[in-house]
Amino acid sequence: MASILKITASPYGTASRGSLLAQRAIANLHAGDPTLRVVDRNLSDLSETTVQAAYSEAVLGGHAHDHEAFVLSETLIRELEEAKYVLLATPMHNYTVPASLKLWIDMVLRWGRSFAPSDGAKVGLLRDRPMLVLVTAGSLLRQAGVGQPDHLTGYVRDVLSTIGIDDLRFLYLDGLASPTRAEEVYRAAEQAIDHDTAFGTQAAAAA
Repeated sequence: MASILKITASPYGTASRGSLLAQRAIANLHAGDPTLRVVDRNLSDLSETTVQAAYSEAVLGGHAHDHEAFVLSETLIRELEEAKYVLLATPMHNYTVPASLKLWIDMVLRWGRSFAPSDGAKVGLLRDRPMLVLVTAGSLLRQAGVGQPDHLTGYVRDVLSTIGIDDLRFLYLDGLASPTRAEEVYRAAEQAIDHDTAFGTQAAAAA
């Protein structure tokens, strides 16, 4: 059965604005195909996990995918492989991804499993699929030299392209420290989702 993978990187989990917006996209997708299964991956559940030496040694040693050091990595990669649509809701922490999302990245980017070397470059081994990245930030993001730097977008784009996912759209909710602006950008984001070609209401109607 095809699935929707929802990844939440906020410490607030399902109560975060990004997660709530992801639910709107899921509702749109379900309107077109109620059989889509939802896989809810809350990265806060991995807060006690770190990349261990055994994992690095297993990667460098070229061990089989069923090696015990790859259990979590295999779970996360398979969630991606089985997903028809992917939603990532993440805050921007100190200009980039939060620690929980960085761990997910380290588990999902695996040589010989999700990407392979080719002529000095890395080639993704996963099938491309629509993915919506919802980015929240308390401060304004840099526009025309004003606001905080954004080292998240380019990094996440490169990471996902490395494993084969290029059908990306980024949606930003910034300046959320201001309650008035927070309400405005949230409503604008709802409209943007509803008009998206993959996650919007029209896409659902055409499914």
